[in-house]
Amino acid sequence: MSHQEKTEIRQGTLALMILKTLETMGPMHGYGIARRIEQTSGDALTVPYGTIYPSLIKLEQEGFIASTWDVSANNRKAKYYELTRAGKKHVHDEVRLWEQTVKIMARFFNPEKEPV
Repeated sequence: MSHQEKTEIRQGTLALMILKTLETMGPMHGYGIARRIEQTSGDALTVPYGTIYPSLIKLEQEGFIASTWDVSANNRKAKYYELTRAGKKHVHDEVRLWEQTVKIMARFFNPEKEPV
């Protein structure tokens, strides 16, 4: 994909992408989470700073992630985020719901195919 073809992140999906990234990668700072989401998407998505940080604050307020200050690889102070126990459960529940949604939507996109 070229830079012009990058897709905006759909409403409601960024939080799950953040949580799945932290589940996979362990504690990370906001910049690293944003870059990892872009990398995981095959650079199809762009995650602006103005998008990632409000989502991180909201997830922390909801109790799904916790943050601590530490020093980053380039020796700067950075806030690191990690999943809480509630966050781990939430990821599991949300993934299950998304998998169900994808199966249902697939029936609309390919009505001639029998569901698996």
